[in-house]
Amino acid sequence: MTASEPATWRFDAIGTAWEVVTDGPLDEAVRRETAAIIERFDAAWSRFRPDSLVSRLARHGGRVPAPSDAAPLLDTLAEVATVTGDAVNPLVGGSLEQLGYGAAYTLRAGAPVAAPSDWRAALSWSADELALDPPAMIDVGALGKGRLVDLVLGALPPGDAVVDAGGDIAVRGQPVRIGLEHPYDSRRAIGVWEITDAALCASAVNRRAWGDGLHHVLDARTGEPVRAVAATWAVADDAMHADALATALFFESGPEVAARWRGTWNTQWVRMLTDGRVEWSPGCDAQLFGGR
Repeated sequence: MTASEPATWRFDAIGTAWEVVTDGPLDEAVRRETAAIIERFDAAWSRFRPDSLVSRLARHGGRVPAPSDAAPLLDTLAEVATVTGDAVNPLVGGSLEQLGYGAAYTLRAGAPVAAPSDWRAALSWSADELALDPPAMIDVGALGKGRLVDLVLGALPPGDAVVDAGGDIAVRGQPVRIGLEHPYDSRRAIGVWEITDAALCASAVNRRAWGDGLHHVLDARTGEPVRAVAATWAVADDAMHADALATALFFESGPEVAARWRGTWNTQWVRMLTDGRVEWSPGCDAQLFGGR
């Protein structure tokens, strides 16, 4: 941060802890605008609110005015779906609910159910309209939190800033060193990554996990949790794309996906497999404690 005294604002939203660090204390108007941004996003995209836009579409389908960020979110999500062979699918929400991870939080799993394979025919969007037929549960979890981090960062006044939403982190200004938490032992890190004017997003099977080996990262083609990868970390120019890549890396096509996006998204990545091996992208500048 700069020579002025940094200030930290902590709060809870969308089911996770947030920390916003800025050059100085944020005034009340900025805090209100930040809260309004989060509320608008949650009211549109939350699977856990019966009054959200996606919950209403899951009940009735139809055509509705598009949320302001529908196009960037769903355009990027469609790209992730394509390059992962539809392992990532924007209609995977029903598959998550079937395993107990829905609005009721039963955490009692039924038989896995694949997401609709014809999602491209069912779901369409533009800057003005979002349409779904037949009804299904849209889930933007593959990149939604990253998108919200970007929106919050954009609402902050000029100057150095860090926005951390449960490990999805965007940095503006001075470099920040971030530990890469070991997925099997939160007291340890497998490395450190220093980023400047960029974002780092992470995902791991020990977060949002329940039952017998169940967690939130599903292969939409089967409706079953991914088994080969334990954790991923991705760096990109913005948090939405870092979040998207961190999700894509859970699938076998992860390295190929990252290679494709490196030029257009300016990405780097690290991932740990469930057998303990660690992989990383060419040119990755993370400091990994196990050596390179």
